Order: sequence, then structure tokens, then C-alpha cells
Amino acid sequence: MISAQIKSDLQNASWIRAMFEEGERLRGIHGADQVFDFSLGNPDYEPPAAVGETLKKLVVEDTPGLHRYTSNAGYMDVREKIAARLVEESGLSLTGQHIIMTCGAAGGLNVVLKTILNPGDEVILLAPYFVEYHFYVNNHGGKAVVVPTGKDFLPDPDLLAESITPKTRAIIINSPNNPTGVVYSRQTLQDMAKVINAKEQEYGTTILAISDEPYYKLVYEGARVTNLMTVFKNAAIVNSFSKSLALPGERIGYIAVSPNIEAVELMIDGLVFSNRILGFVNAPSIFQKVVAECLDEGPDIVEYQRRRDTLYNHITGLGFTCVKPQGAFYLFPQSPEPDDVAFVQKALQYNLLLVPGRGFAMPGYFRLAYCVDFKTIERALPAFEKLAKHYF
Repeated sequence: MISAQIKSDLQNASWIRAMFEEGERLRGIHGADQVFDFSLGNPDYEPPAAVGETLKKLVVEDTPGLHRYTSNAGYMDVREKIAARLVEESGLSLTGQHIIMTCGAAGGLNVVLKTILNPGDEVILLAPYFVEYHFYVNNHGGKAVVVPTGKDFLPDPDLLAESITPKTRAIIINSPNNPTGVVYSRQTLQDMAKVINAKEQEYGTTILAISDEPYYKLVYEGARVTNLMTVFKNAAIVNSFSKSLALPGERIGYIAVSPNIEAVELMIDGLVFSNRILGFVNAPSIFQKVVAECLDEGPDIVEYQRRRDTLYNHITGLGFTCVKPQGAFYLFPQSPEPDDVAFVQKALQYNLLLVPGRGFAMPGYFRLAYCVDFKTIERALPAFEKLAKHYF
């Protein structure tokens, strides 16, 4: 009773969720404090105090119309506040009209892809990438074109150029990256833009650079996230407050489109329409108001860096090879054996829940999400030592 496409997708469904569910089983056997679950990017900390205070104020004051439909694009006052922040970052002439509030970044990506894709249009994904990008492209009749990155997980301009065809409609850029934590420098993005601009000229096409930025506030040691609109003429930013404000369950985010896009008003109309017909209708009304008052808030970077450094120093000291992340809350080390699934299965013997790299289109690696309590990390260190003894 289900479609062939969904049946196929189920067979290739997320390793992240599979490992999380395995964790539930192990917790039932060994107890939660003896299971070390690094599988899911689900922030363990509570939202900043300002989030709760704003929410309480909205509810207690019985704000009129708080539970009604909003515009499909969201409250204009909220959109204007977000636009003002992006103007500060980019220097571009954005207004509230260039912002569409969405049901998280996942909803936002689907809205963008629904708006721009014709059947068979191609979307470039830079591996490793968040695996559901592939499904999002399929949702709207597109074809995912996977382009591997180098050992440093940075794009190779030559490989990118070889992968662009007359049917290329978009490229999804995720910096800070899930799963690697790599942050693309302005120079890296400029090199990519040069390739894309040349191909647009060659084929007479337009390629949208889509920046998926849920981790944009999670950067370390002076790393900077470049606003994509300052590098690419045809750019859209898709953002979420799931990580920056620890609100993954509230499904709140936005799309921002560059005012430099040709016929940008028509594109905005298409995005607003797609937001409705995909069934999102409008982003959660209360949390639109909440996030608008909390744009200055962010995660505890010092604490996240402590977690990163503790895990990174420990596992590399044991012999694992890993690019040190500049952002997000993941490590993406090489698997010490070619079969990353076999390695992850071996880790389960020590109650370590990791995600194989093939779940991110990069076999031979594995991912750890360190958005867990620091005590969990400390308790897990001896388990990593026991696991390492099998390989080093």
C-alpha cells in the first residue's frame, strides 16, 4: 500500500535514527548511565532563559490573536527584525519581504526546492552531507548529484565544475557542516562562486546557492560564518533556531533570499505559495514571536568547546584520525577499518552509539554528536579506550 519510492527510501533511511533506537534498547538493558549515545544531534541543554521568559509573557498577557493563522510568510514584524540582522551582516538591502518564516530548516529546504525544481533538475550535494538532503531533493522531482570533498572536507573547484550540467538548478552548502564541523572560509566560497558563475555563463542558466545554516552560531576559536549573499548573486539562506536556541522540537526557522536575485519578487511569491501548499501553512505563531525577541541569544560556546576538546584530544590520543571541527557539535573521524558499519557494530559492544559515515554518503568514517552531558563524555572515555585496543 505504499509507493515504490517510499519503500526504497525506507531501506536507505537514516542511520542516525537507527542508532538512536538501538540506544533505547541498550538503555533498557544496562541503564541510561551505562550507555554512551553520541548518535543524535539533539541539544541536551535547555533554551536560554530569555526564551522561557518571552514565552511566559506572551501567554500570561493573553496576547490577542496569538493562536490564529498568520500570513503564510509569517508575522511581518518578526520578518523585519530578522531582515535587520541580515542587513548588519551583509550590507544588502533586505527587508521583511525577503524573509519567509518556516517550520524549521527542514521545512525551509523543502519549500525552496519545491519552488525552484522542475522534474529532472539537478541539485549538487557536497559529501559528506546530512543524509535527508537526498530525500528532500527527491520529494520535488529533482536529482541529487553527489560531489565528494577532499580529505579536509572542503570542496574541490575542479570536481565541482565537472559536476555542473545544463540541468543544475541548485547547490546546497552546509557550513558549519554536519557531520564534519568544517566551516567554509570566504575564500573557499569565492572559489565555488567563480566556478558557478562561469557555468551559468556557459549554459545560460541560473544556479541557486542554498545555505543551510542551523549551526551558524556554533563556531569556535574565532571561526567566522560568511553570509552567502555577500558571495553569490543567486543565494538563499535557510536557518533554524533548533541549535542556536535549543528549540528543535518547536520547528521554527526562516528562509532569506538575496535581493540581488533577478525577479526576486516572483521567487518570494513562489516560496510563500509553496509554504502553504506543502501543508506547513505558516510557521508556529507563538514561536515566531519568541525567536524575534531572542535574536541576541545563543548557545554556550565555551561549554561546547570543552566537550569538543575533551573528546577530540582523547580519541586522537588513542590513534583515531580526525579533522578538528571549527563549528557545530560533531566529530567525524576516520573508521580504523574500511567497513564503517562493522566498526560501529563493534562499538556497540562497549555501549558506544556512533553513526557510520555511509549515513552521510562518506563510507570509512563515523560521526559522534557531542551535544550530550559532559558527564556522559567522561564516562564514555574508558569505553573508547577499550574500543581502540582492537585497532591500535
